[in-house]
Amino acid sequence: MKVRTLADLRQIQKVMAQRAAQAAAERAAAEAARREAEERARCERDWFARAVGPVQPLPPHGRAENRPPRPRPVPQQRHADERAVMRSALSDEFDAETLLHTDEHLSYRRPGLGPDVVRRLRRGEWSIQAELDLHGLRTDEARERLAAFVREAHRQGLRCVRVVHGKGLGSPGKTPVLKGRVHGWLVQKSEVLAFVQARPADGGAGALIVLLRAGGHHRA
Repeated sequence: MKVRTLADLRQIQKVMAQRAAQAAAERAAAEAARREAEERARCERDWFARAVGPVQPLPPHGRAENRPPRPRPVPQQRHADERAVMRSALSDEFDAETLLHTDEHLSYRRPGLGPDVVRRLRRGEWSIQAELDLHGLRTDEARERLAAFVREAHRQGLRCVRVVHGKGLGSPGKTPVLKGRVHGWLVQKSEVLAFVQARPADGGAGALIVLLRAGGHHRA
């Protein structure tokens, strides 16, 4: 689905929220089923104990029991659900070009933000606090890395980060495959307020400087 208007963007955000809510509901249902199974097992043990009646423990046998520690459970389903939500939340079909401001460099700012935000970001008035390099990654891996990076940076209270997508010099036809995708993914992230193409010293056409909403615990 290509986005042509702000209304289309809002519709996509609504669909994203519905998918995330559905995934959360499925996880809640799985947790409820697990608790029900544990309660049923506990009741069965109680019924068995009442049916057997009092028992006499066996005398100590004096043998040492070597029980290795059991491995910690890995929440595979939760991880799978989170990856599924992340993939659905960042669509490759999103057309960000209609939302980008075309000047000597491409830039983006959310509706309601003045053009001075982009100018200040381009002049480097915000210090870059973290960087993500997507060089050499497949599209799916780059999408997940970017979503996790933005989410964690926002959680830590970072405001300005750099995302390196490369110039595509090593791609077939020397076409920057990730560049357009990264634009579209960033526009879909609610944490992102604006971004501009980096200055030559910061990566030029191969990188973006991204301004994030205030969030998390702010650093001094």
